[in-house]
Amino acid sequence: MDRIAKKIREFRKMKDMTLKEMSEQTDLSVGFLSQVERGSSSLAITSLKKIADALNVEMADFFQKEIEVKYTHKLEEQKPFQITGSDSTYTKLSGHFIERELEALTVVIPPLQVDQFTFSHPGEEFYYVLKGAVIFVIDNEEHYLKEGESIHFPSTTEHMWKNPLEQETVLLSVLTPIIF
Repeated sequence: MDRIAKKIREFRKMKDMTLKEMSEQTDLSVGFLSQVERGSSSLAITSLKKIADALNVEMADFFQKEIEVKYTHKLEEQKPFQITGSDSTYTKLSGHFIERELEALTVVIPPLQVDQFTFSHPGEEFYYVLKGAVIFVIDNEEHYLKEGESIHFPSTTEHMWKNPLEQETVLLSVLTPIIF
């Protein structure tokens, strides 16, 4: 807990943020935040997430010994992954540094895949079709995009995608907030 407390204070100082400002952004009291930074109060995971969001850092940053500033993401370091409930494959392309706001990814959508659910969340999303074609459904309106075309929309609108082809589609995705 002491390491986490120290990291919270370190990040807050680096951002020139007062406890009062952090309190306003997290809905946690100044007294509680002060106790957390001193290591005299335990912290629920939901409170830690609020603090991470206010400081614009990833929760994992509180558990690392030092913040690893990394601007490049070399090909050999790129590890494809999947999200539960999706057959699409994602590869993170973003660097890693404090106050990063963008998340860049490639997304490979299998042939004929259709999202099972629509999504809506804070932030914005940009997609560029590198290969194939995709149909984005945004607020129940379909947008058909082929290779070389792009779309940019607020993530707060209900959205999902479909791959209408019998071949995989590859997208470049840039979005906020940071999710991976």
